[in-house]
Amino acid sequence: MRIADELVPAAFLRRPNRFRVDVRLDGRETAAHLADPGRLQELLTPGVELLLAPARVGGSRRATAYTVALVRFHELWVSINSQVPNRLVAEALEQGQIAPLLGYPQVERERAHGASRFDFRLGGADRPTCWVEVKGASLVEEGRALFPDAPTARGARHMGELAELARAGARAVALFVIQRPDAISFSPHPQRDPAFGAALRRAAAEGVELYAYTCQIAPPHITLARPVPVLLDLDAEEMGHRSPSLIL
Repeated sequence: MRIADELVPAAFLRRPNRFRVDVRLDGRETAAHLADPGRLQELLTPGVELLLAPARVGGSRRATAYTVALVRFHELWVSINSQVPNRLVAEALEQGQIAPLLGYPQVERERAHGASRFDFRLGGADRPTCWVEVKGASLVEEGRALFPDAPTARGARHMGELAELARAGARAVALFVIQRPDAISFSPHPQRDPAFGAALRRAAAEGVELYAYTCQIAPPHITLARPVPVLLDLDAEEMGHRSPSLIL
């Protein structure tokens, strides 16, 4: 998938709020939109290299002319745009690249069920409807991708609703897109949001299928790469030596 038609290099300066960063671009300071509400404190350090996508103005007014697309982490590029995972999964479903979800000729996006709206509903003859909720992760520690990076009551609610669908006989899938290539496994973050971890474990026990995939990034392209195991055994005691960050 092409991230954007154009990517512009810049340097990160500061983050005054969750959805805005100040950057240095062509020798001047300007603001850019950050489409990721996570803390990202391990990635957004002063002076780190960014790639920005020029904003599509269209019919709406934008306060900033750019959106942050990628951040350099050592030798890797990491995607920090929360809109990318859904686009990636849509492309991968269309191209038959997600093995557990093959064989569904009908792919519908943003479908409502009850009080929620799920990212995808897959359908086909002689098979149960499959509901898919996509979550993006950008935090990796010691090879393990961790989600969420900040508390998400919405995410926990989605896991509960997926569990209800599974109990009713539908297929229910939580698909985690790790927006970088260096993870070897995935777990819920035990310190940043223990409630989400508990909801994910309950969902798995009720029959919700859990999958996680890394991404390969070669600007301006990003692709869904390889599956990694989902491990639900990581607890807060195991990570106790790591100091939790403050909520933005």
